[in-house]
Amino acid sequence: TLRKEQHGIDQNLCLLAGNGGLTTWDVFIMLTISQEQQRGRDQHWNLSGTMNNGMYFVNHNTRITQWEDPRSQGQLNEKPLPEGWEMRFTVDGIPYFVDHNRRTTTYIDPRTGKSALDNGPQIAYVRDFKAKVQYFRFWCQVSVGTISLYSLSFIMSFSPQDLRRRLWVIFPGEEGLDYGGVAREWFFLLSHEVLNPMYCLFEYAGKDNYCLQINPASYINPDHLKYFRFIGRFIAMALFHGKFIDTGFSLPFYKRILNKPVGLKDLESIDPEFYNSLIWVKENNIEECGLEMYFSVDKEILGEIKSHDLKPNGGNILVTEENKEEYIRMVAEWRLSRGVEEQTQAFFEGFNEILPQQYLQYFDAKELEVLLCGMQEIDLNDWQRHAIYRHYTRTSKQIMWFWQFVKEIDNEKRMRLLQFVTGTCRLPVGGFADLMGSNGPQKFCIEKVGKENWLPRSHTCFNRLDLPPYKSYEQLKEKLLFAIEETEGFGQE
Repeated sequence: TLRKEQHGIDQNLCLLAGNGGLTTWDVFIMLTISQEQQRGRDQHWNLSGTMNNGMYFVNHNTRITQWEDPRSQGQLNEKPLPEGWEMRFTVDGIPYFVDHNRRTTTYIDPRTGKSALDNGPQIAYVRDFKAKVQYFRFWCQVSVGTISLYSLSFIMSFSPQDLRRRLWVIFPGEEGLDYGGVAREWFFLLSHEVLNPMYCLFEYAGKDNYCLQINPASYINPDHLKYFRFIGRFIAMALFHGKFIDTGFSLPFYKRILNKPVGLKDLESIDPEFYNSLIWVKENNIEECGLEMYFSVDKEILGEIKSHDLKPNGGNILVTEENKEEYIRMVAEWRLSRGVEEQTQAFFEGFNEILPQQYLQYFDAKELEVLLCGMQEIDLNDWQRHAIYRHYTRTSKQIMWFWQFVKEIDNEKRMRLLQFVTGTCRLPVGGFADLMGSNGPQKFCIEKVGKENWLPRSHTCFNRLDLPPYKSYEQLKEKLLFAIEETEGFGQE
């Protein structure tokens, strides 16, 4: 559950996120939200602190506070437990360890030798299935409001082998049962959160290019390499489980995932102006033009401009007709990587733990983008051709109004509508004909359900829209717009 107290305009909002695993603990997230942001008009919220130190935990027994989640304290970078060991939690959220080899329990972590609780009460050894299921469900539970924090702990605490198994995702307080749709929404929401450029881990590839690339200024977050390893695991999981993410990367980044070389031509897709300038240098005599260039470039990070030598002492080496090919190659490589080697390595460290890159060798960059993100532009004819109906027919006035509505709205709202019904705004490679449900292929379905004053409902696991028998097109339009713009999650009415 989530309670919110507002203390006036432009004041702090205190979000109290309750969780069944925190009996004696409370979780607080502090966000400063302006009046415009409260109205949802400003999409550039400054949330950079929430992934690092915007949440803290209060222990009502000891009256202490701390930044680290007591349920996952010290686990993110820990080694796996020894064979035959298992971690469980007391009703107060205190971790203890079960040695199934000797049938004993202890508060001492066998990996570190540190105790989670001094002089704690002895816990009897029980090898019960229920406890194991509860432990597994605890790690799989995520809250929409704190999805990135809990998901990071979940993904990094499990072995790669476990993360390749079928996922079961639960949003606490929501009715959805995960027959595939909830997992699709989890991948969609989490990717929207962790890939947000406001966190400074990624940035847009160019002024007019909204594909993402690694931000060279990510080091302002001291834990950025840990996050990149986590994101690498997450992206590999999306590919392995056949789920789509909310946004896409630049084509050169996809080529790096495929372990393919990048070069001058790749610049055209992310920075055509810079690419054209290098082509001009390549095709013209720079000495005759009197153009003076050196083997160094200027780079701007967080508003500070620094000079970077492309080769040792590059700031003193003049570019000539003889060496300009070398200059073009080196400056293109710099523009495509520019100081993100550590971040890239951390990303692929996590990625390869789940899905070794050689498994993708048969794809090219554009095919990988479709595989990860689905198709962007929605084909209305394809959508209508592969839709099915229950208790409606193609000639029912509500169905005709529905398709009139879809044709009138722009592509963004069409994607929102698709996301409302299927859990994702991305389409499989084969379009609407290949939509998947809980039991395999499942076409987009509109079913006649409810009364005219009801809101539409969605069943993402079955790609089904419950559309009440509205009496007019205006009423249908109003209800659908409200559903796709004002609701998030399952069980909407």
